[in-house]
Amino acid sequence: MPKSLILILDGFHRKIGPRSLVWSEKEYVEDAEYEFSETENMLKAAEEILGPYEWGQYDLLILPPSFPYGGMENPCLTFITPTCLAGNRSLANVVAHEIAHSWTGNLVTNCSWEHFWLNEGFTVFAERKIIGRLQSKKHRDFHFIGGWKELHNEVQGYGAKHNYTKLIPNLEDVDPDDAYSRVPYEKGSIFLYYLEKLVGSEAEFEDFLKSYIQKFKFQSINTADWKSFFLSFFHEKESSGVFADVDWDQWFYGVGMPPVKPSLDTTLSSACSELCQKWSKAEEQDVINFSSVDIRDMDSGQIIEFLRLLLLEPPLTDVCVREMHRCFNFNASGNAEIKFRWLRLCLRASYEPCIPSAIEFATKWGRLKFTRPLFRDLFNFKPSHEKATSAFNDHKENMHPITSSMIAKDLKEIDG
Repeated sequence: MPKSLILILDGFHRKIGPRSLVWSEKEYVEDAEYEFSETENMLKAAEEILGPYEWGQYDLLILPPSFPYGGMENPCLTFITPTCLAGNRSLANVVAHEIAHSWTGNLVTNCSWEHFWLNEGFTVFAERKIIGRLQSKKHRDFHFIGGWKELHNEVQGYGAKHNYTKLIPNLEDVDPDDAYSRVPYEKGSIFLYYLEKLVGSEAEFEDFLKSYIQKFKFQSINTADWKSFFLSFFHEKESSGVFADVDWDQWFYGVGMPPVKPSLDTTLSSACSELCQKWSKAEEQDVINFSSVDIRDMDSGQIIEFLRLLLLEPPLTDVCVREMHRCFNFNASGNAEIKFRWLRLCLRASYEPCIPSAIEFATKWGRLKFTRPLFRDLFNFKPSHEKATSAFNDHKENMHPITSSMIAKDLKEIDG
């Protein structure tokens, strides 16, 4: 086990299952007990998919607000950001991801950073299968569709011919941190989804996953080890040509988007796209008649996707943002993913009344996913630049060193 995954903690705790406690600072412990009360159900679903849980205890530790990441899969004790405390369990899927790491990542480990997809691609795939078990296959496919869009954004950002868009990139003389992206997560998980569809049976594929874990547990492996075992396990299907059309080299070493885009259920994602288009195409005189009924049947994940899609459209006018606030009151949401996207949408619309809320959010939470883009938006918006700069300087000593250094770098680049 890497020594980076060994830790010592001290804090308050509550029992949330027969093999789970949640630990935190005193002010979060009651909220955490409620938020993560479904942990045992997630563990049981994971065991159905991946086999017995080998680590005995599975506890959660809610980190202080300065923790820069969403979670960390330390064996027996997962680290979780307090931004997952939404008040309605709507962000508990982060725990599904970290639980899956108990098998893929901690039990079977990639031997080098080039094969990182064996860790994260498998974990995202298993996480979404857990969601499918506990919610529905429509929800599982909704997350795969969102992942495909994230992958597309990464590929566009790097350029379709970039080495880092490969599932197995060449990292010789490369700092792995420089190559870190969503590519191994999403390209890897969609590859496994594609193979599962070729196998033709989720039950058979889950039998493979269990056997794979047992074969390689407590070992570090590479992609060749995995592929050899996969084809050996499905030797009859391999002999009958089921995998004849799989372009293994293109999946592993090809740049850009995957060679195949699997068919996915778009029921949940279509509602998000339709609502996005309704708002992005509306005239100012139209939006005064919009109402909260539009999101009445949406879950939190769909609202997050609706806001994410709006951020890809041209900026809304301040009138549209004001009317959206009237309809949905996202500013009062306890879901950090929703509020983060809402605040970015407001700043892009040059909606000055949002500045105090945006600064408060950016300084309260140290999760890089939120605070760095939000500070960047605040620095780039002339009416908020001076206030945001002052707020950063006032709070940087209380931030995680990684967070403060990255935001300082952004500020330096923006100021020229």
